[in-house]
Amino acid sequence: MIHHHLTALAVAFLLCSLSAGASPAAAPAAEFEASAAVKETVGKLVAQHGAQHETRIRRGVEQAAAQWRPADGSTPEFVAFAAEHLQVDAAQIDSTFAHLERAMECMDGSFTSLGRDLHWHMDVETGPILPVDRLLAAYDPTAHLNDDLFASKIAIVALLNFPVTTLAQRLQEGPGWTRRQWAEARLTGRFTTRVPAAAQQAVSSAVARADAYVSAYNIHMHHLLTPKGERLFPPGLRLISHWNLRDELKAQYANKDGLPRQRMIAQVMEAIVRQTIPGAVIDNPRLDWLVANGELRLSPEDDAQGSSAGPAAPRAAPAPSAAAAAPDNAREPDTRYALLLSIFHAMQEVDRATPLLPTHVARTFEHDMEIPQAEVIRMLEQLFAGPAARDVAQLIRHRLSRKLEPFDIWYAGFKPRSRYDEAQLDAATRQRYPTPATFEQDLPRMLHDLGFGHEQAQLVTSHVVVDPSRGAGHALAAARRDDRAHLRTRVGPQGMDYKGYNIAVHEFGHNVEQVFSLNAIDHTLLAGVPASAFTEALAFVFQGRDLQLLGLDAPDELAQHLHALEEFWGACEIAAVALVDIGVWQWMYEHPTATPAQLREATVGIAQDVWNRTFAPLIGVKDSVLLAIYSHMLDYPLYLPNYPLGHLIAFQLEEHFRTGDLAKEFERVCRQGRLTPDLWMRQAVGASLSPQPLIEAAERAVKALQK
Repeated sequence: MIHHHLTALAVAFLLCSLSAGASPAAAPAAEFEASAAVKETVGKLVAQHGAQHETRIRRGVEQAAAQWRPADGSTPEFVAFAAEHLQVDAAQIDSTFAHLERAMECMDGSFTSLGRDLHWHMDVETGPILPVDRLLAAYDPTAHLNDDLFASKIAIVALLNFPVTTLAQRLQEGPGWTRRQWAEARLTGRFTTRVPAAAQQAVSSAVARADAYVSAYNIHMHHLLTPKGERLFPPGLRLISHWNLRDELKAQYANKDGLPRQRMIAQVMEAIVRQTIPGAVIDNPRLDWLVANGELRLSPEDDAQGSSAGPAAPRAAPAPSAAAAAPDNAREPDTRYALLLSIFHAMQEVDRATPLLPTHVARTFEHDMEIPQAEVIRMLEQLFAGPAARDVAQLIRHRLSRKLEPFDIWYAGFKPRSRYDEAQLDAATRQRYPTPATFEQDLPRMLHDLGFGHEQAQLVTSHVVVDPSRGAGHALAAARRDDRAHLRTRVGPQGMDYKGYNIAVHEFGHNVEQVFSLNAIDHTLLAGVPASAFTEALAFVFQGRDLQLLGLDAPDELAQHLHALEEFWGACEIAAVALVDIGVWQWMYEHPTATPAQLREATVGIAQDVWNRTFAPLIGVKDSVLLAIYSHMLDYPLYLPNYPLGHLIAFQLEEHFRTGDLAKEFERVCRQGRLTPDLWMRQAVGASLSPQPLIEAAERAVKALQK
């Protein structure tokens, strides 16, 4: 669902791609003065190679000198190194580039597979998690990689021979670049700053702790009680926050008696955000919880693990034994916000080493997303600016025949699958996919049904493996062409339920993109897509066809209108969530000494403020905190803005795919690789990224349904 989902190691790779770690030695080995070194080196190399090469020589020497440290050597040593490694012969330049590109693929790919193995028991359902598994997951084998690349001076060779570019250059000049020029820009982009390895490891460790916390944050729904002591959920239903809680809430729109369950789930979400949830109920099948007042009771029965086929009829809970010990009713002690602060403080160590991008916020937008923060915020707020959001909210109110409530931001009635009972869908997916292996075996058929040819399907499926996930599900890309991408999804004892299937199809979309953008691309330095929002968009294209792949969907004009409404309302929901995520990170930078309790109160306030500016005018209720429930805020730092952009990108891509060959065009756009977002979109669909096409489609859909 992430999800081009980021594990702790993936976050570390983001840091590695941005920077290179090097901790200066306590005592410099020799004196080095950059300006003098540049002058001496340029003069020597121009005399050696000729004035016609002066521009290239000066650029390379200045780039290398900017990252040379006293510990790397003296000025004479710098001059000698530059003289040996700066190339002016075209054939030598080409060979140097090819060797570096292959080396980067080998190193990135090997560390990716190593990190996957170290996280294995935390990410994959292999039995109980051992204490050592958390240590293995927190260990970052890449922490010293770029330290070593600089210490060995491999990074200096890249800087000597290939240009470093700014975001402004990539935006302005990039459309005229060759593929090779783009690959060179991505090569040197790894070495523009030097971040201490200890700082990289600190971020990885903090994210790993948050990821372990999130992965174990399950609620046993059968043990939630109404004030009358009723159980609204079936035995065995164990939902992870926030993904499964949200998806269960959405599924209840298909049930006539689903409203009380939705209200209860919303109360649980609010308790998690406010940290009023009793700490003892988290992943605990032995306690009953009266959600309305926070009271705990010892359960007269222990839940079986796993999920149920469907909701059970409400029934009263038996009274606990009088001899039983009273459970601990204490609330969770702001753990959620303490973990978020630990990530923030780890990022501050990175900040000190990246003066040109001195905050995680700046690095996220300027380097990772390559879209200015103000432009992202403008697009997200534009979704709420016109009449479309109001008109869609009124349509939802009409379809529900009741006043809207805050949890209706997750309204699922526009989805074609809302025509089907959740139990019916669960039965279909469980029968088809009793194990992860059966889902993996069906991947070629899925691709063929979507129009992919035999060779395309063979390329993809030979590079994808399916694992049972502890969490909600995610996709892990390979970084070396001879490795395989991994798809993780939950498969219960009774088989894969519909929620797991829907997530798995989304993750498969990630995997297809990952294979095409690595194994079918011309330069591995360009592997991937411009930013995470793009892989999310391509995954949404697959996810939106999940019923078609079950043989249940028959798209028509009405279905297209419903899809536009679903995408628009979903984009509005996650856009508001992303605005909260941005706001929380900005607040932490403004209050760097905040306590977990202060961060909790600030997050609640930010969530309420964003809600009141976006959804309150549509829903008619003020001060909801539901926008702060997303677990991404902990284990995927500032990743959430990628999702609404993913919706916008996905809709533009869907409009494009609808007029052509889906399989052919899906592969073509993936093979563009990691260009800037604007250039990628213009080459993919002939237009820049914008929310306007989705807004206009939603307005047309409302009018069509009103008729």
